[in-house]
Amino acid sequence: MTTQPRQLIRQDVQSMHAYAVQDATGMVKLDAMENPHRLPEALQAELGQRLGALALNRYPGERVNDLRHALATYAAMPEGFDIMLGNGSDELISMLALACDVPASADGQVGAASVLAPVPGFVMYAMSAQLQGLTFHGVPLTADFELDEAAMLQAIAEHRPAITYLAYPNNPTANLWNDAVIEKIIQAVGEQGGLVVMDEAYQPFSSKSYIDRLARHSHVLLMRTLSKFGLAGVRLGYMMGPKALIAEIDKVRPPYNISVLNCECALFALEHTDVFAAQAQALRSQRGFLLEALTRLPGVQVFPSDANMILVRVPDAQKTFEGLKARQVLIKNVSKMHPLLANCLRLTVGTVAENQQMLAALEASL
Repeated sequence: MTTQPRQLIRQDVQSMHAYAVQDATGMVKLDAMENPHRLPEALQAELGQRLGALALNRYPGERVNDLRHALATYAAMPEGFDIMLGNGSDELISMLALACDVPASADGQVGAASVLAPVPGFVMYAMSAQLQGLTFHGVPLTADFELDEAAMLQAIAEHRPAITYLAYPNNPTANLWNDAVIEKIIQAVGEQGGLVVMDEAYQPFSSKSYIDRLARHSHVLLMRTLSKFGLAGVRLGYMMGPKALIAEIDKVRPPYNISVLNCECALFALEHTDVFAAQAQALRSQRGFLLEALTRLPGVQVFPSDANMILVRVPDAQKTFEGLKARQVLIKNVSKMHPLLANCLRLTVGTVAENQQMLAALEASL
């Protein structure tokens, strides 16, 4: 064979970087917005018995529909809407790109589909678009990480995106955007015939949700995940929208994409929502403590947060990151993600002990 196997890989894929996961061995892990609290021992034993009794020799069956109904109830999904599941929100984002990849028409009346989102934002919006061959249009936020209303509306009019993502709250900036501006964007996208996806990955920690406004629009989808709820290891995301729209997107979903283990873990968690609600409340309380403590550190600029993470700007992000790592505290250096994030670090809200250790390490590393 004269063709090297590597030459069979798309050039744009060869030029990409794989999604990097930092080695957290021996570290206080505050880099990935995980819920740091494990299940109580009694619930661990109960869940273990349930998982051990599953028919692992069979493909997933109707139990997945039980989970869909349980999630719809938990989320207070509006009448006339439906819900679909993904192996984390990442798979849902990929399926949306696949379903909406409409080519340009021969007469030039309809342009090729594209994806639009504010930046800095969740990296998978752009990555999924690129992998599916869609053009991604990133619209910079303002200097204080608010939506640039004029720039967003101009980009929507110019590019007519098939999908516009609005994270509520945003990652990595952790803030909620102005509701009036969001409604103007949703209206503009609707007038152009596109879809808006409200990404509520951090809903358990947010003071607001779009769920009570979802029924106003026929072109808006709402996406959530159980990762921040407390099941990051389970990999389960869900998306709600008008039944007819969900039915079309669901056609590109791989068969049996939710394993019986994922499904049963999620159902078990939904039977014990009080436990996870208490964990979320504890993290919201710790977020308040951290926001106050961080503002007292000299040279640290702290940004508002409605998530289980806090964005800060320090004099030297790389030096501070390395200092924290040397003290066994792992956070996320986002300073190279976008020019607006210059010298910014993203801190996950952890347990009381983890937060105290992080603060001490941060102060010593500045």
